[in-house]
Amino acid sequence: MADDEWQTAYEFAVQVARAAGAVIRKAGEDEIKIQTKSSTVDLVTQTDERVEKIIIGSLKEQFGEDTHCFIGEESVATGKPCILTDKPTWIIDPVDGTTNFVHGFPFVAVSIAFAVNKQLEFGVVYSCLEDKMYKARRGKGAFCDDEKLEVSDVKEIKKSIIISEHGTDRRPEVVSKIFSTMRRILCIPVHGLRGSGTAATNMCLVASGAVEAFFEIGIHCWDIAAGAVIVQEAGGILLDVDGGPFDLMSRRMVSANNTVIANRIIKEIEIFPVVRDDAEAAKE
Repeated sequence: MADDEWQTAYEFAVQVARAAGAVIRKAGEDEIKIQTKSSTVDLVTQTDERVEKIIIGSLKEQFGEDTHCFIGEESVATGKPCILTDKPTWIIDPVDGTTNFVHGFPFVAVSIAFAVNKQLEFGVVYSCLEDKMYKARRGKGAFCDDEKLEVSDVKEIKKSIIISEHGTDRRPEVVSKIFSTMRRILCIPVHGLRGSGTAATNMCLVASGAVEAFFEIGIHCWDIAAGAVIVQEAGGILLDVDGGPFDLMSRRMVSANNTVIANRIIKEIEIFPVVRDDAEAAKE
């Protein structure tokens, strides 16, 4: 794609995200069919499935499916491969924050990212209940609607707010490590620990300077791909929870306003194993 074609794709993604958000808002309390995926707390609704079909259908109609690939949360849940190749690839979470949606907790996001040659080119996160459109294109800056985003300039961990989630793995040994990590970070001490219930929104909060960092083990590529572009374009950084380079498929990440905050958090994280998103592809 030439630069103007990428810009067209970026603008189209914003339109699709906004249309998808309208469907989510309209569904509201009418949503009645709830299923589970990996566990009884990993929820999927009819709206998740319907919105993903709308998004992917719109993108295929606009760009075709012969040259573009698609990684969608609900598609992967039904057995489609989660493989990031060099081909133009759309990475989609139709309803990030499904549990929030089911309970009426007001943070639900549509997340759409686009990668070429395994490089994330742009990301769009529409916090549809707040009606906030976060977006960024590589090398072009990050924005909430038309307002430019910049990460916080805080460098002292004791003056920071950190955001994280409990995830959906309820095995006692995993829960113990999650809460041990949170306890260690609280006792640094930091100003506070928060969680919106949606990884995409959490990353946008880092990008907007509202919090200094977000970390989680057990997330998926569709949760964070769009947010990754937005954080970086707002001046933030991405690392693995062991301090190594960020790996979109690893299901573990620290996003932060700077390396000082990120590395201080990394010291306190109790790592537990998770299966990579592309694990099945690696076996082949």
